[in-house]
Amino acid sequence: MMSGMFENWQSPKGALLWQGDSQNVLERIWHYIKLVNQPLTIGNITISITSLAIGVAIFLLALLISRTLQSVLQRRMQKRGYIDPGIQYTIFRLAHYLIISVGVLFALKSAFGLDLTSLAVLFTALSVGIGFGLQFIAGDLASGFILLFERPVRIGDFITVAGPDSKLTEGRVQSINLRTTVVVTNDHITAILPNSKLVNQELINWSYGGSRSRISVPIGVSYDSDVEMVTETLLHAADGIKHVLPDPKPGVQFLGFGESSLDFRLLVWTDRPRRHPQIKSDINYRIARLFREKRIEIPYPQRELRVRGGALQIESGPESFDDEGEATEGRREPEHSVR
Repeated sequence: MMSGMFENWQSPKGALLWQGDSQNVLERIWHYIKLVNQPLTIGNITISITSLAIGVAIFLLALLISRTLQSVLQRRMQKRGYIDPGIQYTIFRLAHYLIISVGVLFALKSAFGLDLTSLAVLFTALSVGIGFGLQFIAGDLASGFILLFERPVRIGDFITVAGPDSKLTEGRVQSINLRTTVVVTNDHITAILPNSKLVNQELINWSYGGSRSRISVPIGVSYDSDVEMVTETLLHAADGIKHVLPDPKPGVQFLGFGESSLDFRLLVWTDRPRRHPQIKSDINYRIARLFREKRIEIPYPQRELRVRGGALQIESGPESFDDEGEATEGRREPEHSVR
């Protein structure tokens, strides 16, 4: 039976029947495609499956071109070591945004049949949306371009950003994106900060002027201390500390006469600014040990209260009042000092 069917298929008549069935199948498939691919018109926008597929293909092509161009630029710039890495990163990001923007415009035009007038209407609608609730996102986007062009912060910089409730975020800048900046802290925690926070709030860039930074270590000593001995001890405390540079040499400043102490500060230089918390800790350990050996006292804050005849005396202006609110000026009572 099978051999008979095979013989019929090989015969001219069987071949024509097979060709006719195949043609009917292809016609049915094409008919279904045309039926499903009927364009849908909404106002000035015309949508179809074919146009959507073309739009998606254009967008994917733009992504491919962007990645290829970034790879080519990266290989070219790596051969030129004199180009700053921050400038390289800015060029990469701007090229990426430009290609993606052009690709999105062509994809929208191909997928929805939009012309420039329709795109203008679309951008007007987006601007209205920004006015009603997207102003923070728009601010982050604008701040992202400010960071890329003005470059107050670059990739690899170590920064300190002030946050709410005086909370500080410290870390190394890993990437600057269109809306956010990624910062990796010393604890290897990734902090994602809005770009507007880096532009509008207080920012310390430890790496902006160069790799070297100065660290200040404040200290207060008793009024009975020898200032020359204190100065020598503080300078000795900076000797041999890891990541402290011998040149420029450490220095000591006598800040003034505090409420209950003589105020100094030790100044040291380092080429590892991101290590400044550990450097301060090592120096403080050394200061505590050396002050104990030299018998240099670090005083506690002190307050003085005077009690006259069992009443707490509070001095306020020319007159004094006891704890019952009565003026005590002119009273001659035994005076006791309580510390």
